[in-house]
Amino acid sequence: MSEARYFGYGSLVNRATHGHPGARRASVRGWRRIWRHTGLREVAFLTVVPDPGAEIDGLIADVPQGDWSDLDLRERAYDRVPVAAADPVHIYTIPDGKHAPATTEHPVLLSYIDVVVQGYLREFGEDGVARFFQTTSGWSAPVADDRAAPRYSRHQRLSADETALVDAHLAALSVRLFPGH
Repeated sequence: MSEARYFGYGSLVNRATHGHPGARRASVRGWRRIWRHTGLREVAFLTVVPDPGAEIDGLIADVPQGDWSDLDLRERAYDRVPVAAADPVHIYTIPDGKHAPATTEHPVLLSYIDVVVQGYLREFGEDGVARFFQTTSGWSAPVADDRAAPRYSRHQRLSADETALVDAHLAALSVRLFPGH
């Protein structure tokens, strides 16, 4: 078994955004997902923070050829840290003190949420999507509705049913959408 493995909990759950081998569904304990902004990116995105009582779903995958350089570049706003788990695995996180809540100047992109939810739907079904929304903090963040002109570089086309599923969960959480030009 390769020691160059990572746990993806956001867009890396959507296999359409990468071609990493050996991907399999998994969960990790001790981490909580949250929407945050860092000065290293224009928009807010998911990170994880330590939380001993939390457990989140995601994918564990091999790092291609054991070479972290491409994945580290993709995840350049994060630190890569080892996770205490049965399998040696790393997770990308923004250290405490280097992130802040999303703002209208640095919003969450709806096209990014779409990609993440599509990945969770394909991997874990509708129950997994519900768990994603329940186990993610920071839904008070403003969300830029950029579906008509996606700003997220790895955006994916969603079916009408997938779009309706995302919209229903966001509405249930009273998430604020604003035009995302």
